[in-house]
Amino acid sequence: MNNFSKARRRFLRGAVAIGATAPFVDMVRPSWAADDIKVGFNGDLSASPSAQSGRAAIVGIQAALDDLNAKGGVLGRKLTLVVRDDLSQPPKSIHNMSELIDNERVVAVFGPTNSGNALAWKHIPNRKKIPVVGCLASATDITKPTSPSADNYMFRVGSVDRFQVVALTTYARKNPTTKVIGFLTETTGYGQAGLKDLEEVAEAQGIRPAASGKFGVADTDMTSQLSKLRDAGVDTVLIWAQGTPTGQLLRSMDKIGYFPTILTSWAALNLSFVNTAGPVLAEKPIFLQTVSEDRTPHQQAFFDRMLPKLDNASSFAFAVHAYDAAQLVAIAIAQAGSTEGSGLREALENPKKPYEGIAKTYHPSFTRERHEALGPADQKWTCWRGGKLAAYTDAVVASLKPEDFKG
Repeated sequence: MNNFSKARRRFLRGAVAIGATAPFVDMVRPSWAADDIKVGFNGDLSASPSAQSGRAAIVGIQAALDDLNAKGGVLGRKLTLVVRDDLSQPPKSIHNMSELIDNERVVAVFGPTNSGNALAWKHIPNRKKIPVVGCLASATDITKPTSPSADNYMFRVGSVDRFQVVALTTYARKNPTTKVIGFLTETTGYGQAGLKDLEEVAEAQGIRPAASGKFGVADTDMTSQLSKLRDAGVDTVLIWAQGTPTGQLLRSMDKIGYFPTILTSWAALNLSFVNTAGPVLAEKPIFLQTVSEDRTPHQQAFFDRMLPKLDNASSFAFAVHAYDAAQLVAIAIAQAGSTEGSGLREALENPKKPYEGIAKTYHPSFTRERHEALGPADQKWTCWRGGKLAAYTDAVVASLKPEDFKG
C-alpha cells in the first residue's frame, strides 16, 4: 500500500470519528439541530494525491468550528460542517455545489481542491448568492467577478498563481546568474493557466523566454522537452505543473545531467512531488508557500495541534488557510447579524475589525475590489531539505523589495 492510500484510509477513519465527510457524516450525525448554521466543503478528498490538501482543509475548518462552538458559536447558534468529496471530477463538483446550497442549505462553502472545478461551478454560488471562500485551488481567475459590475461571491484565503508567478519571475530577473530563461508547463488547465500568467508577467517584466515546452500530466519521460531548453542555453527554468509531473521532470533532468536553476509552483509542497523525485532531487527547486517554516509562536502552537491529524507536515499550509477562512466567515456572520447571502458578502467585503489569524493579521481581510486575503507579500520562499520543508533564502531573496514585484 502506498503512502497516499495509507493517508486516505487514516483520514476516512478520522472523518468517521469527527463526522466530517459525506456520506459518513449522515451516518454519524443523522440530523443536526434545526438552528445549526451549516457551512460546506466541496473538494477532492480521496481521488488523487492532491486530495491530501483537501483532507488538511477539513482538519483546519473543523478546528475553527470547534473553537467557535466552544465559545458559544455565532449568533448563539452552533456551526456545523457538511462535506462533499468531488473525487476531483468537475461534473461531481458541480453537482455537489448545487446539492450543498439547495438541499443542505449551507450559508457558505469552502474549497475546492482543484482549480478547474472552481472555474466550472463559480457561476452557481454567484447566481444563488452564497459566498465561497477558497482555501486550496490557486488559479488566478477563480476570484474574478463574472462581470465588471457584478456582485462577486468568490473569495479566497490561500495562494494565488499570479502572485507566485510574479515573485518567481522577479527572482529570475534579479538573479545575476540568470542569463537565459525557459518555461515548462503541463497540458492540464492548471498548467496552461499558469503558462498564461508566466507569459503575461514575463512581458510586464521585460523578460523573453528563449524556449518553452509542454508535457502531459502522466508523462514520465520529458527528456526531449528538456533537451530543447538545454540546446537553447536555458540556465533558469520556470515550471508550472502538479507535484507528480514536476517530480518526473526532475528525474528526466537527472537522466541527461541537465540542472538549470529551477523555480516552480507551490505544487512542489505536495508529498507526491518528493515521493516521485526522491529526497535528493527534490532539493533542486525553489518555490513559495504562504506559511514559512520559520514559524511564529502562534503558528507553531497551531502546527503542534494540527500535525497529528494531517497526512504529513507539508500540508500544514492548507489547514492554516482553511482555519482562517472559517474564522473570517464566522466574523462576517456575526457582523452581518444574519446568514443571508448578500449581507454575508457585504460583511466579508467590509470587515469592521482586524482578525489575528494563523497566517497573518488580516486588516482588512477583503474589500469589494480585492477578494484575495493573502497577497504577494505573504509568499514565503521554500525548498526541501533532508525530506522536510525548509525556509529558503539567498542573496537574491534577501535583496528583493516590494517595488521589484511587477505584473
